[in-house]
Amino acid sequence: MTATKGGWELPISEAELGRLTRDMHEAHQETLPAMRASALDLTEEIRARKAAGEPRDAGRRRFLLGAGGAAVALTLAACSSSKSGSSASSSGASMPASGSASGQYTGDLKVVALATALENQAVGAYQAALTAAQAGKLGTVPPAVATFITTAQAQHADHAKAWNAVLTGAGKPAITDVPLSNQAATVQALNAATDVGTVAKLALSLEDQAAQTYLFATYNVTSPGGIATAATIAPVEAMHAAILNYVLGQYPVPDDFLPTDKAASPTLLTV
Repeated sequence: MTATKGGWELPISEAELGRLTRDMHEAHQETLPAMRASALDLTEEIRARKAAGEPRDAGRRRFLLGAGGAAVALTLAACSSSKSGSSASSSGASMPASGSASGQYTGDLKVVALATALENQAVGAYQAALTAAQAGKLGTVPPAVATFITTAQAQHADHAKAWNAVLTGAGKPAITDVPLSNQAATVQALNAATDVGTVAKLALSLEDQAAQTYLFATYNVTSPGGIATAATIAPVEAMHAAILNYVLGQYPVPDDFLPTDKAASPTLLTV
């Protein structure tokens, strides 16, 4: 095990973390075709409903028919809950409104916009961690930890790309920044981190929030395509969280279903 600044040690072997990261990568690769297909379906559903002049709740019956399958897809073996009590999503810090989040997103598209912003936030957080590590701010960073960070970051970028394709396909601008009211507090906390353990706790709070937001989406998005996209991504986000629990020395106790107490509300989007 490798000690870092502040006395933090990786509580599992680098070989174990490497195996977990490879499993996470394989799971992500397996979900990519289904994720992209369901995102395309969602785009087509939104276009068709707009062309038909349907009200935003017109897909509610279809949603109810499809929700059972989504719930099954979200029956996860790994618990993504953090026992540290730390949550970056609790801050009410205000950020300047993004041009891409100025009230243009309504109905299902508001949930899509929220998901995109959360993915961008995770990408930025992992990049900040890598930058801090390269600058020596976090002490000695085990190579397996760096590999996990780059792998998780790339997966979040893939998810953001899929969600942005839905937004642009619906005639809305892509979200390339982080129009969330908790972003200032998240950046501040990351900049203040001085060891890998602190960064892992912050990353865990973001991963828990993302995974649980996707479960929330399956009960609030009206279209089957939206439900399927969220249900495909959620287990991968939960794997990120489960591995971070191991990195923090917290064994992820299995849950029958992913909870939603840490899910982000669409009101987190700045307007």
